[in-house]
Parts: sequence; C-alpha cells; structure tokens
Amino acid sequence: MRKLVAGYFHLLKVIAVISLVLMVVLVFGNVVLRYGFNQGITVSEELSRWAFVWLTFIGALVVLRDRGHMGVDIALKHMPRWGERISLIISQLLMLACSLLFLRGSWLQTDINWNFPSPVTGLSMGWFYGVGIVFGLSASFIHLYEIFLLIMSKDIRQPDSSKLEAHL
Repeated sequence: MRKLVAGYFHLLKVIAVISLVLMVVLVFGNVVLRYGFNQGITVSEELSRWAFVWLTFIGALVVLRDRGHMGVDIALKHMPRWGERISLIISQLLMLACSLLFLRGSWLQTDINWNFPSPVTGLSMGWFYGVGIVFGLSASFIHLYEIFLLIMSKDIRQPDSSKLEAHL
C-alpha cells in the first residue's frame, strides 16, 4: 500500500512538473513569436491557464500530504495533550468536510461542462474542472489518514506514521 501511495504522489509531482514546463514554454514561446515574428500560438493562453490550475491543485495535494501548509498552533501548545488531540481531530474533520464539499461541487461542475468544448482548443471543459475531483478525493483520503494517525498514535506532536503504515 505504501508503494502505491508513493507512486501516486510521484505521478502527481511529474504532472506538476509537466504543467510548469508547459506553461513556461507556451508563454515564453508566445511572447517570442508575437514580438519577433508578429505571430502567436493561438492555444497558448488557454493551455497555460489550464496547466496553471492543474499545477496549483496538484501542488496543494503534495504539500498537504507532506504537512507543509502553514499552521497556527499557538493555542495548541497551551492545551493538555487530550485537548490538543481533540482539537486536531476536529480540525481534520472540518477539512475533510470542506474537501468533500469541494469534491461534490467539482463533480457537478465537471458533469455540467463535460459536453462543452473550450473556446480555443475545443477540448472538453470537463478536463478543466476535473482537477477538482482529483483534489477533493485525494485530500479526503489524506484527511482520513491523518484522523486515523491522530486516533492511533500515542504521541500527537509527532505521530509515528511508519509504525501505523505497517498495518495498512
């Protein structure tokens, strides 16, 4: 299971890199063509916008998994261990609820827009909104896993995921 999760997040990192490279090439190439040759790449703006959206959501997932998002824990440090654990579980449950709402909304938007072509490329607009499904589903699983770690771990300050992952 650990290899499958690591492979999934490695794939997400590869997609993020491809998105970033695509954005740079399209925007830089379009600038050079416009100023140097008075022409441009018609699909450049649309594809670079799509790549930016995918890069943003995938980057947020990778950072979420690595617990790299900024957090304010000044109140948690002054709580007893049981209060800290309960607060962290509640915060994970709230984030899980938000991720599930985001997943539902993205699913509806993707379904609504699946048969509508984008203005320039003609690709389905469902691909644009589909990243929300990837994000919502993946973030929900991350939050569920974090809740599991908080419930099962003895030391809530640094949950030892290596011991718990052996059971998964």
